[in-house]
This record gives sequence, structure tokens and C-alpha cells, in this order.
Amino acid sequence: MSETSGATIAATFNTRRQADLALEHLVQELGIERADIFLAPEGDDNSAGAAPGGADAESGHPGVDPASDPAIAGGINLSVDLADDKKVGDVRAALKELGGEDVAVE
Repeated sequence: MSETSGATIAATFNTRRQADLALEHLVQELGIERADIFLAPEGDDNSAGAAPGGADAESGHPGVDPASDPAIAGGINLSVDLADDKKVGDVRAALKELGGEDVAVE
């Protein structure tokens, strides 16, 4: 019986939309459990990211005031706890491909 060691992979996204899309990709395409993925603002303040995106963008979405002032106070951190390191390469590549910056494996 071989032992595997776990890993945590972290990345920062400029918009909440990018982080949400990355989360959905990890769950739906790579089979990562949602409970093992964590999203948090980069700083102490609540944030929608470092740049407007999705409903916060100029064009917005129907029913969303494009003149509203989104909470742009830094990036969105996404981290993934993996029980073993077999998917590290796939997760790392996906985070980079989906706009993640400062992708790191701990």
C-alpha cells in the first residue's frame, strides 16, 4: 500500500468572475470536491476582485445597475486542498489557464 501526501494549491484572480469560473472548472472538469476549494478576498476588506468583471463590468447584466460601485479592494484568493498529489499538475495548469496569478503549491 503506497502513501500519498496532500498538497495545497493557491492562486489569485483579478475578478470574482474568474475565480468562480475556475472553481466550477475544478469541480466539474477535474472532479475536485467543492468542500476542498476555498475563496477569500486578498486583503481584510470584502472584495469583488481587483478589477470589475461579470455583473460589475460596464455593460453589466440585466437588472444590475452598471453605475453601481462594486467592492474593488484587491484580488480573490482561491486555494485547493488535495488529499493526494496526483492532480497537482492538472489543477495548477487549470488555474493558470483560467487567469490565476501567483499559482503556488504548498
